[in-house]
Amino acid sequence: MKTAVIGASGYSGEELVKRLLGHPHVELAAVTSRTLVGQPLARAMPALSHLAGDLCFTTSDPAALAAQEAIDLFFLALPHGVASEFAQPLYEAGKTVIDLSADFRLGSEKLYKDYYGQEHPAPELLHAAPYVIPELANDDWKNARIIAAPGCYPTSIQLPLIPLLRAGQISPKSIVINSYSGVSGAGRKVAEDYIYCERSGSMKGYGMPRHRHLSEIEEQLEKAAFADCPVQFNPHLAPVPRGIATTIVAEAKTSLDALYKSWGKAYETSPFVGILPSGTFPDTKHVVGTNRCDLSAVFDSRTDRFIITSAIDNLLKGASGQAIQIMNLKYGFEETAGLS
Repeated sequence: MKTAVIGASGYSGEELVKRLLGHPHVELAAVTSRTLVGQPLARAMPALSHLAGDLCFTTSDPAALAAQEAIDLFFLALPHGVASEFAQPLYEAGKTVIDLSADFRLGSEKLYKDYYGQEHPAPELLHAAPYVIPELANDDWKNARIIAAPGCYPTSIQLPLIPLLRAGQISPKSIVINSYSGVSGAGRKVAEDYIYCERSGSMKGYGMPRHRHLSEIEEQLEKAAFADCPVQFNPHLAPVPRGIATTIVAEAKTSLDALYKSWGKAYETSPFVGILPSGTFPDTKHVVGTNRCDLSAVFDSRTDRFIITSAIDNLLKGASGQAIQIMNLKYGFEETAGLS
C-alpha cells in the first residue's frame, strides 16, 4: 500500500517518515514540504539516507496530491486550520486521511471556534471523522476514510482516566491534571521559550487556564462519564526534548485494587499500554522512542483521592506512532508493525 506524508519536515512528520520507510507493509511514495520542495529526503534527513532512495520533497498542492491515483493513504502532519485545506480535496477524491492536527478532534464547530479562535474550515467533514485512541475506540471507526488522531496531552490523560470513568470508579468532578511536556510538543519553530538555552535547566507553566487541548480532554471524558467533567488542566514546559509526564488527582469511588482490575481488563490485549505496580511511577526516559504509555496509581487515604501518573513520548504515542498504529489496525496489519 502506498502512503504519503504531508508536512514531512516537522517533528511529527519526520517521525512518520522514519517509521513508514521501515514499515513491512507500506511504501512511502511521497513527502511534501513547502520549504524543502525539490530537496532529496536523504539530504534533509541524513539519518534516513540508507532508506530514502531517490525520494524528494514535492510541493504541497492539495489538488495535485488528490489526483495521485496510486497513493491510498495520506498522513497530515500540519497545523490546525491548514490540515483541512488538504483533508477536504483528498476525502472528496476517495482517499483515506489520518489527520494529526486538531481540525477534526472536536465534535462541535462552536467549541472549535471558542478554543482555536476561527471558524472551522471544513465543518461538513466533522461527522465523517471519528476520534481514535485505538485502545479506547470501538471498531466502527475502521470504516472511516478520515480519522482524527488525538493530541499528545489528551492521550496521556485519557488512557488512564477513561476506563475508570466508564466504570464509575472516580468522580467526574474536580479532576486536577498537571502535565509536563518536552519542547518538541510545540513543533519545529524558532521562539524564545523553545530555544535550548532558554529552556535548559528551567521549567514553566503556560496556556492556563484554557489550553487548547482542554476542549478535547473534556469532550472525551464527558462522553466516557455520561456527565459533565470539568477539568483543571495545567500544562508545563519541561527542559527535555521530548516526552510527557502527567499527574492526575481524582476523587476515589472504589478501591485501588478495583482500579487496577479495570485497567487490566481494558488493556489486557493492548501491546502499547504498560501498567506499573502501585508505588512505581512512570518515567519518560523509559517510553521515549516507543509507542507505549506507562500508567500507575496510588491511593491517598488522607484525602480519599487517587493519584494517577502516566508517561508517553509526545511525538510517538502522542502523535506519529499512534497514527501508524491506527493505520495498522484499519488495514489489518500487525498492530505493532513499524513500531517496534
